[in-house]
Amino acid sequence: MSHDLIITSYPLIRRDLELFTGTGWNYVILDEAQVIKNPLAQTTQNIKKIPSRHRLSISGTPVENSPVDLWSHFDFLMPGFLSSFQEFKNNYASSNIDSLKELNIKTKPFVLRRLKREVCRELPEKTEITLFCDFTDEQRDAYNNALFAARKQLKDMEKNDGLSGKKAFHVLEILLRLRQIACNPSLALESKNPPWTSGKEELVIDTASEVLSEGYKILIFSQFTGHLKLIRKKFSLLNFVSYYLDGQTNNRSQVIENFCNEKNPAVFFISLKAGGLGLNLTNANYVFLLDPWWNPAVENQAIDRTYRIGQENPVTVYRFITKDSVEEKVA
Repeated sequence: MSHDLIITSYPLIRRDLELFTGTGWNYVILDEAQVIKNPLAQTTQNIKKIPSRHRLSISGTPVENSPVDLWSHFDFLMPGFLSSFQEFKNNYASSNIDSLKELNIKTKPFVLRRLKREVCRELPEKTEITLFCDFTDEQRDAYNNALFAARKQLKDMEKNDGLSGKKAFHVLEILLRLRQIACNPSLALESKNPPWTSGKEELVIDTASEVLSEGYKILIFSQFTGHLKLIRKKFSLLNFVSYYLDGQTNNRSQVIENFCNEKNPAVFFISLKAGGLGLNLTNANYVFLLDPWWNPAVENQAIDRTYRIGQENPVTVYRFITKDSVEEKVA
């Protein structure tokens, strides 16, 4: 091969695998290396087949869900260093404090960790504010009815099946349903006429109206694409300029470019997973998080789409939490 440097993307690795595995490389460097956190994923396995003398793994979130995420990074860098995957899970997956200290001692010599506050001292102030939203009357009734029904179902399941794995899965379904109702009941319940009301959406619209009137741009994140679409429709009725991005967006680059070039105050609706990384949106100064995520690291990734190198103005982050709901527990 006559080239000194090859830059490629993770999706292209599978297509060009023969090229990469058939060449002896001096360095293989992974950026956004959290892509390989799942050792069973095909992309991860393909990348680990590439022969090289030296390897680097660069990630803003090397551990997102549990210590197990770290194993795949080191299996790429130094195969065998952290023993087998099963042994690692047995030793460290429980998040026992003593075992994590042992893991830290073992891996620390091979990790260069630099915090944003150490390398981006020129960044302006970031303010994070939690706004608590009230249920509308019908929304509260829907939430309480769903909660009552869920408790009854769980009691019935416990009588019939005991504490089984089926029950645990059902609990997750219930939590999802309650979280959706706390956003807007139509996400979990049948639509009706007139449409369901939402105290959270009323506060989001009021807050956004004030921000937009002052000439700013807003990034709005949610894990529920249905919720993003609902609110965007209401913003359109108010003639707010808006853009939309989720995992199904085909012209991703064009949408991002259009938002960045927009001269007027505007809103960018982004699903958490689609916009968690790979976006530079420093022309926005406000971030709205519509619903709490189980993992704070994912929220931080969303905030960092605008709070990053190149941002010259203060950034304000609003978290919208429905009072007296499961959202308070998540937050």
